[in-house]
Amino acid sequence: MSRTEEFTELRPLLFAIAYRILGSVSEAEDAVQETWLRYESSPTEPTSPKAFLSAVVTRIAIDVLRSARVRREVYVGTWFPEPLLDDPYDDPARAAELADSVSMASLLLLERLSPLERAVFVLREVFAFGFDDIASAVGRSEAACRQLAVRARRHMDAGRPRFDADRREREELAARFFDALREGDVDGLKELLAADVQMVGDGGGKAPQWARSIVGADKVARVLATLVPWFFEVDGRIETHDVNRQPGAIFRDREGRVLNTWTLDILDGRIQAIRTVLNPDKLGHVGPVGDAWALLAEVNQARHGTS
Repeated sequence: MSRTEEFTELRPLLFAIAYRILGSVSEAEDAVQETWLRYESSPTEPTSPKAFLSAVVTRIAIDVLRSARVRREVYVGTWFPEPLLDDPYDDPARAAELADSVSMASLLLLERLSPLERAVFVLREVFAFGFDDIASAVGRSEAACRQLAVRARRHMDAGRPRFDADRREREELAARFFDALREGDVDGLKELLAADVQMVGDGGGKAPQWARSIVGADKVARVLATLVPWFFEVDGRIETHDVNRQPGAIFRDREGRVLNTWTLDILDGRIQAIRTVLNPDKLGHVGPVGDAWALLAEVNQARHGTS
């Protein structure tokens, strides 16, 4: 098999590793491309292309994450990972780990780890790499990697949400939620929301949004039932879609351009959190991005009967 064929075969895995370390689709794609350039120019033939390429993409992602953290410290408002519509890597034997590790809630927990802890956790707990390969990838001894893994697992287990295992039940609840949303049904929405549900948006200071967070079933239901019907009045549309392997949606304008994405955290038959990504810088990979400010102006005109 040629290097190009080997790399093409492993590319989904490399992207999956990089995205979970970085929380960014664009940065993960760049890390994978840089991995290919290094592989292509390497004079040696690795014994295991998988181990070699995984190590290279991990090192690149760790370096990128260290610089990205500095930028995130001055980020305007709440920071969320870039939404992932389709995870290219699939392994039926590790389906649960893959789905859990890419959820918005888990990616935000990973942000609490150091770059090394995060990389070790991803390689070990998500992709089941041996500690010998992990040690090679992060440049630490196997003993040190075992300690990093224990610390990372402890942090993740302490804060990790436990989502409902039945995927069909989650999808049915999400469908009912979006139906109630389209109808502006306050009571229907409240019935599906946890009492302490939280709605949070990431606009990065570049998109219109509600307050930093809205908490409580009554408040969230009323805000949604008040605003969303006007979104439909100006021909906006909601396209339900898995986002980060969770029930979610893409909001589009009348031309089909992307305005934001939503993900729903569902536990115990209720929606616990609604996370929206509105920052246009994080939506380009989803599709052409619309002008949310212009749409808001149109919504306000419709609400106040002006032309």
